[in-house]
Amino acid sequence: MQDIPTSHVPHRGKTNLTLKLLMGNEAIAYGAIEAGVQVAAAYPGTPSSEVLSTLAGLAREKGFYAEWSVNEKVALEVAAGAAYAGARSLAAMKQVGLNVASDPLMSLAYIGVKGGLVLVVADDPGPHSSQTEQDTRLFARFAKLPVLDPATPREALEMTKYAFDLSEKLLLPVILRPTTRTCHACQDVEIQDGNASLQPISGFQRSPNWVIFPNLSARKHVWLNGQQEVARDSFESSPFNQLTINKQSDVGIIACGVSYNYVMEALQLTGLAASVLKIGTPYPLPAGPVLKLLQHAKKILVIEEQEPVVEDQVIALAWKNRYTTQISGKNDNHSPREGEFNVNKVRSILESFYGRQPEQAATFTAPELPLRTPVLCAGCSHRASFYILKEAARGKDTLFAGDIGCYTLGAMAPLYTTDTCLCMGASVSIAAGLSRVEPHRKQVAFLGDSTFFHSGIPGLINAVHNGANITLIILDNSTTAMTGHQSHPGLNRTAMGPTDRSIDIARMAEACGVEFVRVADPFDLKTAMQVAKEALAFDGPSVVVMQRACVAQMKKGRRRRINPDLCTGCGACVDELGCPAIGKPAGSPEILDNCFGCGFCDQVCPVGAIEEV
Repeated sequence: MQDIPTSHVPHRGKTNLTLKLLMGNEAIAYGAIEAGVQVAAAYPGTPSSEVLSTLAGLAREKGFYAEWSVNEKVALEVAAGAAYAGARSLAAMKQVGLNVASDPLMSLAYIGVKGGLVLVVADDPGPHSSQTEQDTRLFARFAKLPVLDPATPREALEMTKYAFDLSEKLLLPVILRPTTRTCHACQDVEIQDGNASLQPISGFQRSPNWVIFPNLSARKHVWLNGQQEVARDSFESSPFNQLTINKQSDVGIIACGVSYNYVMEALQLTGLAASVLKIGTPYPLPAGPVLKLLQHAKKILVIEEQEPVVEDQVIALAWKNRYTTQISGKNDNHSPREGEFNVNKVRSILESFYGRQPEQAATFTAPELPLRTPVLCAGCSHRASFYILKEAARGKDTLFAGDIGCYTLGAMAPLYTTDTCLCMGASVSIAAGLSRVEPHRKQVAFLGDSTFFHSGIPGLINAVHNGANITLIILDNSTTAMTGHQSHPGLNRTAMGPTDRSIDIARMAEACGVEFVRVADPFDLKTAMQVAKEALAFDGPSVVVMQRACVAQMKKGRRRRINPDLCTGCGACVDELGCPAIGKPAGSPEILDNCFGCGFCDQVCPVGAIEEV
């Protein structure tokens, strides 16, 4: 692990600028570097992963520390510790990751920080790759922390730099909340060349104000409420809020974050006129620009994805100042609370608000996209593990508790080995809970290697302590596959490079008190099947580590073919495995060109008809 510098922090100076095409997440990373970040920590999760990936790739060159933490709570706590010492720090995660980090976040709002701390939380309206569509702006309001909402990658970079300054001004964490479209859109962005100059920092200084006793909380809550008004005053003159008055129209539109882009394009397409207030600081909402719009407009439409965070504040501000302006949005069903916006959706919302008849507007219907059912990769070892457990449990009344990752696809046909899926690490505890109510059924939990370290260990310890009769299958593919192959403590690498320290999952399970722990290769069908049967028969908690590297990190083996002279057409290779490399394009089973060469289907075929090419 690289030591964290304690004597200096970078300070932005005047440097040359270079134009570079950046994804929004990359722009946030470059913004943090320009702001002088010293410590960055994250847990991967789409759409946030590239923030830390980019920072980690530049950490040694730029002289700061970056890590993939075991979960989001730890990431925020690492960043908080660095900020206590006066260093600028960043923690990054997706919106459901904030649930994991919420415990330190709520207390950190009371304690405050010394160095700037920016919490990047990427929201996922849609959702595209998440369990929920939760709105982080509501979490910011709950925690009483300021939140910034970038509309473009270029703005995301500038907001990141501004967020560090604001954090140090307020002595509070500041949340930067990009959404999927901003995270993954690309734009030409000006970045600073070279390394920033340095200025001294004081380091951690002992004080009772760092220890959150109840009497401190009572005093700091008053301070925290006051800091919200300081933040609101700062936002009054923020360049991220822009009001454009159209004197020819009495309609006002307030657009938040990426929705501003949709509004401007929709207005251009429809020819509709309106005054537009762009809001980049949704909480706490600055009163000045909103009051100016209320003075001019007779009716206002608020366009924001997800919840009416800005709309509710506008309504309260209008009521407080006795404005009778009509304010529309989600509360009167002009715009939905669910799903992701786009230009066509916003256009429809605008036309409905203006009372324009549908036939007056040119319409465009996008062609229906082909259905792409998600599927485990050809050669994925998880498919073999699911098949083995399904076969080992055949004839037994068994429930399968799944978890978050590629292996959630165990729920799909023909595997059908995921009966539940709640959140990261929950499979172990869900299985334990089910075992209390239905002890006659065998409970099997699946968990990935990265998820085991993230939040699976406490559930396993709890199962051991309370004697839950469950079998935990840890699918160890030696990576964090679903989010881009980031490191975790079971590997011999960190975010910043190789390490000679890794944690053995089987030994960790033994240390948790599990008596039955076995390691098996899921591509060795006979041996792994025997191990699975023994685990299911064991009375009490048992663990099987199914160990085989992810296919994305391996070289292809020799392709297989089906010998037509031996094949009986039973369809076991197709119907039991669901491998995308095996199909029936001409009516008979056939192995396709995308075969990875894992050889598992050879062992499944009952007549030995599958052979190497």
